[in-house]
Amino acid sequence: MLNIKNVNQYYGGSHILRDVSLQAHTGKVTVILGRNGVGKTTLLKSLMGLVPIKTGSIELEGKAIQDATPYARARAGIGFVPQGREIFARLTVEENLRMGLAYKSGSTPIPAELYELFPVLKQMLHRRGGDLSGGQQQQLAIARALAAKPKLLVLDEPTEGIQPSIIKDIGRVIRMLADRGDMAIVLVEQYYDFARELADDYVVMERGEVVAQGLGKDMEANGIRKLVAI
Repeated sequence: MLNIKNVNQYYGGSHILRDVSLQAHTGKVTVILGRNGVGKTTLLKSLMGLVPIKTGSIELEGKAIQDATPYARARAGIGFVPQGREIFARLTVEENLRMGLAYKSGSTPIPAELYELFPVLKQMLHRRGGDLSGGQQQQLAIARALAAKPKLLVLDEPTEGIQPSIIKDIGRVIRMLADRGDMAIVLVEQYYDFARELADDYVVMERGEVVAQGLGKDMEANGIRKLVAI
């Protein structure tokens, strides 16, 4: 589904991403791990077209998208859940979900499945996003990204600042979406145990480079916990 090949990216004179290559496959969760400041969020922003890459290629279903605009990438089937959630605090839950359908026809209904995945959103449909708890806002951000039924779901640290009970719910939803077999998932995560539990494949970054990758089931044997320990 996703093929990132030899991507380099700079901020001013700083070389942030160094020949980064990775793949994400339909029906699998690809976890990207690494300490703070190693380039994980920059990689996702490059994937979404929010920052330009200097060299390299990004392909979605075999089609090059590295020169496409962010909205064209969304239309191509990428759903993005940014770090910090970035929901619209003054809009209702329903209006936030409709923002996920912004490029669809105005009559496109909000998929009922979203309320099955996150029942609390149906209960709070007319409440403003800013009045939700941090965990509820994260559920809303994920549901908004899922509204347009993406082929690739990209999540940037969805457990950050979230209570344990909702972390479990989010993990359950991510696993279920991957197992359904019609979506690839890329998950950037600092919480090692959450990442290990979900990972079908893993990638470890350090100083803007990929320094390790493999199968999720091999993470413990390969010493990945020590590699990403803060």
